[in-house]
Amino acid sequence: MAFNIALSGLNAASSDLEVTANNIANTATTGYKGSRAEFAELYNAAGRNLSATQVGSGVRLTNVAQQFGAGSVENTGNALDFAISGNGFFTLRDGQGYSYTRAGAFRQDNQGFVTNASGQHLQVFPPNSNGTFDTSTLRDLQMVTSQNAAKATGKVQMSLNLPSDAAAPAGAFDPTDALSYNQATPFTAYDSLGATHTGTVYFVRGAAANSWNAYMYVDGVAAGAPQALSFTSSGALAAPADGKLAFPTLSVSPGAEPMTLTIDVSKATQFGNDYAPGTITQDGYPTGTLSSVDVSADGVVQAKFSNGQSVALGQLALANFSNLQGLRQLDNTNWAASYDSGTAVMGVAGSGTYGNVQSGALEASNTSDLTAQLVNMIKAQRNYQANAQVISTDDKLTQTIINLGN
Repeated sequence: MAFNIALSGLNAASSDLEVTANNIANTATTGYKGSRAEFAELYNAAGRNLSATQVGSGVRLTNVAQQFGAGSVENTGNALDFAISGNGFFTLRDGQGYSYTRAGAFRQDNQGFVTNASGQHLQVFPPNSNGTFDTSTLRDLQMVTSQNAAKATGKVQMSLNLPSDAAAPAGAFDPTDALSYNQATPFTAYDSLGATHTGTVYFVRGAAANSWNAYMYVDGVAAGAPQALSFTSSGALAAPADGKLAFPTLSVSPGAEPMTLTIDVSKATQFGNDYAPGTITQDGYPTGTLSSVDVSADGVVQAKFSNGQSVALGQLALANFSNLQGLRQLDNTNWAASYDSGTAVMGVAGSGTYGNVQSGALEASNTSDLTAQLVNMIKAQRNYQANAQVISTDDKLTQTIINLGN
């Protein structure tokens, strides 16, 4: 009997060593969660009221429990490395269905899809047209591989001050004659194909008090007749009332849509004796190529382009479970839902019980503290040695009894 009891102890100690060895082997595995061997006594009752004299039958391994404590977050600088600070799992999809992981090392495949090293696709909630995200469905996260389309300039806003003491030029306006206008304010505009064009608004003092005429040229071509503007005696803009100078449509380049430009001078003033150019902004932009990927703390993935524009690609879909210990462990630090874990509860980072997402970082293994693992190994080794000693001792006792008959 003692042989069997000690043998169960050897098996238990061996299982404990295997669990500890696996923890040590994965100290550098991203997102790995360590395990703990759990044991229970074997006890066989021989009859009623005999428990006072009944000896236990040894020990058995009852469970290898996952330890879901967080690992340390380490910065990597890679935009497609994600770490979760708090609860939740990244959601992955492949031909076998959905699985869940804390290992956030992702990459872009040849079709622009974001995958892990095993080719499983990272899942996001797709964007809606109103800037929100559809949390009722999941979609593979795919990077933008095409250029961001250009937007033609439609409005140019100028903030400037025209001199109150300016005199009207003597001759007719001519953009090539600097004496025929008082001020010239250049700006940049883009057509529907993203090509750059140089525009200039020439301001010419009118004959009437506080009156001006604005001429616009794009690439040296006049945009229709001049537009009138005037100021009050206190220097504020009086006309046009809405502050917008609407010039006729003009063709700027073959293949591009005709350009219609409105010059917004609502912030123009007529103070003092000096011309003072201020800020000039316009609402167009050229075509852009993907320059970076940005992920916010709430998991919104945005593609940023060289033209300063950004496009939301989706919001990372995080999963949580009512019973983490019920998750079925898979390869590659993945887990699958089971009857015991319950159905995955989907949500987004930073809401409810879900943690925040950090881009450019990875969660290290929670067994990276080798000291604790080595202590566990020593304990399991001592336990193994002690049970081996019991077998050796029982063998000697058995041999002694055998020798008594000789």
